[in-house]
Amino acid sequence: MTALVDIHLTGADADAALRADARAGLTAYPKHLPPKWFYDARGSELFEKITELPEYFPTRTERALLERSADEIAVASGADTIVELGSGSSAKTRLLLDAFRRAGTLRRYVPQDVSAPALRDALDALAADYPGLELHGVVGDFTAHLDRLPPQGHRMVAFLGGTIGNLLPPERARFLRALRATLRPGEQFLLGTGLVVDPAVLVPAYDDAAGVTAEFNRNVLHVLNRELAADFDVDAFDHEAVWDAEHEWIEMHLVARRAMTVTLAELDLTVDFAAGEAMCTEISAKFRLPGVRSMLAGAGFAVVRSWTDPEERMALTLATAV
Repeated sequence: MTALVDIHLTGADADAALRADARAGLTAYPKHLPPKWFYDARGSELFEKITELPEYFPTRTERALLERSADEIAVASGADTIVELGSGSSAKTRLLLDAFRRAGTLRRYVPQDVSAPALRDALDALAADYPGLELHGVVGDFTAHLDRLPPQGHRMVAFLGGTIGNLLPPERARFLRALRATLRPGEQFLLGTGLVVDPAVLVPAYDDAAGVTAEFNRNVLHVLNRELAADFDVDAFDHEAVWDAEHEWIEMHLVARRAMTVTLAELDLTVDFAAGEAMCTEISAKFRLPGVRSMLAGAGFAVVRSWTDPEERMALTLATAV
């Protein structure tokens, strides 16, 4: 069966967004850049390496949790269409596809991702492995294009990997309200969240001994150098990961080792860094289950059930649009 692909995000759109984000973030105080700009081809490869590191528990923990709970999720949901936001390779989603197929309800899978090549590769692999499954890919940004998700079927939207933690609280609230507005009453949302755990376990997950996360963090500077004709001295920035106990999130920073001036020729912009100045490149918020339920209720969802791993490091929460 041939997969459909809707394109709502083009290369020109991505270029405009990068320019806007770089200008806004580099002229702010403190400086910041959105984490989505880590993920060019090299950044995606580095992140795959991160998921295999001994310190980085979220990916394998969520996968094991899905393996244990997917059949219960499928029975509790009854959806015939799985929509996945930020689908990437759709590797973990196969656990859901298999479970919903065993439950006898699965008809359609709708992966959404910002990368058209990654999406097409995933769809090709899925078409070979799931004959008869309707596949409808969407190239788009989950912060901007939720209203363009295909409306067919009784949908369950999956948002896994703890990615919601990369959004600041106001962004989270906007995202959840927009998602609720997209869904019909009775349709569902499956949310994966990282839970608050001991910082001694959490911080090394974002600051591994092998330095892979440091390279991943610095990759955003390579992206700016290439795409915006910037002249960042990438090696002049140190990677830093810190736990913010007040907000209960990890912050990743790039810290300037020395004072420097950086030019971004494509933006006609010059930016000064002081020695020791930290630029925030990612937050990764962690949650407590009562807070997850409250957050979802505030956006118009009723929680059906939550599942956690034995060490309570990750959670999956199924909610219904009311």
